[in-house]
Amino acid sequence: MRMPDARWLKQRLHDAFNRHDLDEVIQCHSQDAVLVTPAGVAEGHEQIACYYEDLFRGFPDMRMTVWHTVLGTDPAVTEWLLTGTHTGPFLLPGGQVLERTGRHVAIRGTSTCSVGNDKIISRRMYFDQLELYTQLGGRLVFDEQLSPCERRAED
Repeated sequence: MRMPDARWLKQRLHDAFNRHDLDEVIQCHSQDAVLVTPAGVAEGHEQIACYYEDLFRGFPDMRMTVWHTVLGTDPAVTEWLLTGTHTGPFLLPGGQVLERTGRHVAIRGTSTCSVGNDKIISRRMYFDQLELYTQLGGRLVFDEQLSPCERRAED
């Protein structure tokens, strides 16, 4: 039997992700795996499952298309495109829930994956959150701030 390497496990994970098979997604990870995303860090099966459950609930048709895989065994590196339609509630940073917008998203990103004891122990995903939130109809808003001159005048 073939020993799983990072590329093989990432392919298994991508296939399970595209089927929205949460059990299989979790089985790809070790009990103490760490998932790092722009939205935060998930540690262990329970937190990692929550991350994927939220994504699948908000985007029931979400799919990952891998564009490129860097040759090498560990860590495995892939570039991908996530596509989906926002038809369910989606948890935003800060705990707010964005109700369905019906908007389609296409987000480019990359991820790395390291393996230990035939399971994913670390996965780091990088994508532009502003690209995602803009496609969902959000906009970048800055809190009103005083200029350096205005701050000095107040002192």
